[in-house]
Amino acid sequence: MKSYRKELRIKTKTRRAFVNITRDVEQALAESRIREGLCLINSMHITSSVFINDNESGLHQDFERWLEKLAPEKPHSQYAHNGYEDNADAHLKRTLMGRETVVAVTNGKLDFGTWEAIFYGEFDGMRDKRLLVKIIGE
Repeated sequence: MKSYRKELRIKTKTRRAFVNITRDVEQALAESRIREGLCLINSMHITSSVFINDNESGLHQDFERWLEKLAPEKPHSQYAHNGYEDNADAHLKRTLMGRETVVAVTNGKLDFGTWEAIFYGEFDGMRDKRLLVKIIGE
């Protein structure tokens, strides 16, 4: 069995953002030359996430509103965690959206369902972040 590891780097221009990283992961898969296996993609930061869903702007707005209802950014004083940094809401949002996703690799391609794409969810952005792409298989 072979394995391949690549780090992706992302820096968003806003505190919160959803970034389609499907093409970046497909490029890593092509570099790996793995034809059958599994591809893990995970955020290496505790205030961002990786998930699979539809690439539709209305849905992304719905995610933003839903997350803000469940874990509002302000007032910062509502969170015991806040002090040195005011990002407790980002930790909670990451927990809701998840740390990682795994996609099957079949015939050298990501084996998606209809409309599926891979997204990076940023909840405390405007600084450099890393994502891990780990592919195992043959």
